[in-house]
Amino acid sequence: MDAITLLLDDHKMLRKLSEEFAETTEREIDTRKTLLDRFEIELKAHTTIEEELLYPAFIAATDDVEDKRRVAEGIEEHRVCDSKVIPDLHKGNPSTIAYSGQAKVLKDYIFHHLDEEEEDMFPKIRELIGRKELQELGEKMLARKKELLGELA
Repeated sequence: MDAITLLLDDHKMLRKLSEEFAETTEREIDTRKTLLDRFEIELKAHTTIEEELLYPAFIAATDDVEDKRRVAEGIEEHRVCDSKVIPDLHKGNPSTIAYSGQAKVLKDYIFHHLDEEEEDMFPKIRELIGRKELQELGEKMLARKKELLGELA
């Protein structure tokens, strides 16, 4: 599996989890907690392999300052989600309407980020990094993801 295919599979799963989470009701407190915990673990593994492996490979392959800005934006979006959006949900009361709003914002935030990567970054990476290199990168990313999921779960 190449690096982009691995990440696209992750994106599909993250969209599904965030959508399920956003569609829960104020009465589904345990479901909300379970989905948030699973989402957080999966997101952390995903963002880590991007930041440790994909983004550095992309930066090394490009001379375009806009590509480097895309990477910086992606890292910042990861940071905001990890340090603000998800912690706020953990602190919130899952039985409230306000929490429903926060869940919807998380979903919208994630969809926006994933769409940007898929539309702007991934095609450029495929253009710049050869098939063989993407395959090798994908193998490293998958191994690292399995390691992270073992640590985080």
